[in-house]
Formats: sequence, C-alpha cells, structure tokens
Amino acid sequence: MRTVYLIFTLLVLLAGCATEEERIDRKAEKLHGEMLTVDTHCDTPMRLARGGFDPGVRNDNGSVDFPRMKEGGLDAMFFAIFIGQGPRTAEAFETEHRNTLRTFDSVKANVERNSDLAGIALTHDDALKLKSEGKVAIFMGIENGSPIGTDISRIKQYYDLGARYITLCHSYNNDICDSSTDKGGPEHGGLSPFGEEVIREMNRVGMLVDVSHISDESFYDVLNISTAPVIASHSSSRALCESPRNLDDDMLLALKKNGGVIQICLLSDYLKQPEPNPEFDEKVKELREKWSSANQEMTDEMREQRWREFSELKNKYVKLATVADAVNHIQHVVDIIGIDYVGIGSDFDGGGGIEGCRDVSTMSNITRELLRRGYSREDIAKIWGGNFMRVMGEAQALAQ
Repeated sequence: MRTVYLIFTLLVLLAGCATEEERIDRKAEKLHGEMLTVDTHCDTPMRLARGGFDPGVRNDNGSVDFPRMKEGGLDAMFFAIFIGQGPRTAEAFETEHRNTLRTFDSVKANVERNSDLAGIALTHDDALKLKSEGKVAIFMGIENGSPIGTDISRIKQYYDLGARYITLCHSYNNDICDSSTDKGGPEHGGLSPFGEEVIREMNRVGMLVDVSHISDESFYDVLNISTAPVIASHSSSRALCESPRNLDDDMLLALKKNGGVIQICLLSDYLKQPEPNPEFDEKVKELREKWSSANQEMTDEMREQRWREFSELKNKYVKLATVADAVNHIQHVVDIIGIDYVGIGSDFDGGGGIEGCRDVSTMSNITRELLRRGYSREDIAKIWGGNFMRVMGEAQALAQ
C-alpha cells in the first residue's frame, strides 16, 4: 500500500511539473506574439556573400533564416556587415569600402527576393509595421569601422544606406581606436584623434556607437565624448566570464550613466570560461590543413562546405554554455545596473549558439528561462528589444 501511495504521489508531482512547463510554454508563446523581439547581432551577411545560401527557406545548417526567425518568435535581427581588415592603406580602405557597399546590396537583394517574409527596417516603427504584416524585420549594422578609412563622410553614407550602428573596431586596432584583442597591444591608448571625430560624426547623423570589441581605454574615451547613449551589440559580463571582450562591473556602471545598453552575446566562450579542448584543437588543425591547399582557388560552394564542416566539428567536440548561463549574465547586469540596460545580441553565424539555443528557431527558450526565474512581462519585453529600441530612438532624436 505504501508503494502504491508513493507512486501516486510521484505521478501527481510529475503532472504538476508538466502543467507548470506547459503554462510557461503558453505564456512564452503569448509574449512573443505581443512584444517586439530584437537580436542586435548576427553575421549571416557573410553567408550571403559566400553564395549558395537562401535566407528565405528553412536551412538545416547555420543559425539564421527568415522561416526559423518566425519559428523562434524573433521579430527583428540586425545583420552585421563585416569586412575583414587588411593593411591600413588608402588602397585597402577603398577595397573594404567597395566590399561594404556590395554587402549592403546583397542584404537588400536577399530581403527583396523574400519580400513576402521580410523587410528592411530603419526605425522602431518600421519593425512594428513589419511584425503587424506577419514579416520579420532586418536591420543592418557595420562590424568594424575600418572601411571608413580616413574618409569621415562614409559614416553618413552608411547611415543613408541603412546602417544603424557601427562597431568601432574588430579583433585588431584600426585608425579609430584600440581593440580589446589585438595581440600587439594598444596603439592609441584608446580612441585616436580621428576616432574622436568619428564619434562626434556618428552622434551628428544618429548612428549608434557600438563598443563591443573595443579596448577598455577606448570604451571610456567613447563615453567621455559621446552625447548619445551607446550600445554593446554583442558582449557579456566579465564578472562571470573573464574575457577582454566582456564588460566589467565598473564599465557596466559607466554604461548606465551614459544611458546605453549591453546586449548579452550567445557565444559560449563569452558566457562560460572555456576549458582546454585538445581533441577539438587537433580536429580544427586537420580541417585547416585539408583546405589550405585550395585557398587560392576556392569557390563559394567550397567556402560554404568548409564553414559547414567547422560547424559540425564544434557541435561534436565543444561543450557549449547553456541558456541558463546566458540568463545568468542577464541577471548579473540587472543586479549591477538594473533592468533597463540589458538585451540580447546572439552573434549567430559568427560563433554564437549555445545549448538550448543553437539557432533562431529556439530563441523563445530564453524567454522560458526568464519566466522560470520570475521575470515579469514588462521586464522580458525590455530585455527582448525595449531597452535597445529606447537607445536607438534617443540617438536618432538627438541627431534630429
């Protein structure tokens, strides 16, 4: 009899758990229908540039396409226009600029070909309108200010073409500022004099200043100059994961004073301290050797295949951070500076993707975890785009 009672009790408890999870599922679905959800960084334009990829159909590889955005309840995505940085010469700057213009064209052409599913957005109202039409909104940003070269007029040109933020640098120092990860160390000690002009011009035209990737000294220089709130489009908390790409607590406090926002990055190495992984390192080395002989003759199809093989290796050999780890970073920011200064910037198709949220079709799992932790509807709406849209609106209003 005692055994029967214990089994009955266990079944009741399990039923209660299932009911609670079902309630969370229903609430998450309802929330995604009501609020505007925004992811502020993906590198999908690099896949468009490689060819052989159609964002208008559901793909079984990569992280972002329009059908999977709908599946995951993601309304708006910032497509980051990233161009690799070459030598800092006038000729190289011109090449980077032309490649940037081609990438703008590529993004717009792909959206236009799928105009029944998506549209280009420039403002908050554009994104809301597209959502009301059952479409996803594609914003654009530029990752790395290197294509500006020394021609400051390109900032307005990029803004007029649709870019709404510029990440000042990437992995290396450039003519604007020092990077957080340049192995040669700092060059300018923060912003260069030209970089100071860049910030003022970005403020003038309404272009958001993105402080992801830049050095700590550059970060503080930006905040001293910018008259508009800034963003970290894809960064996380250094208190939880020691990486120069993340912001420490003092930087978070400075960001709050500025009125800006940090968009938590869903790249595992920025959420959880990576452990040594010699097996994965060896497999990556073998992959590089396999493709190295073809580097000069690679077709778009070969580049896509190489990218796919690397993704498969990562999925097989790397133990990723989890959705819970990502929400821990959100919670830390909330604990330090409050609910009004945090959002989500996945870095999908650029290394982003974690256990439980490997692509845009599973974005609502973040909402489920937030609901489990007791976040309110209002707070979740702020995290999922409200905070970022406030900052973008303020930057545009100050320019006007």
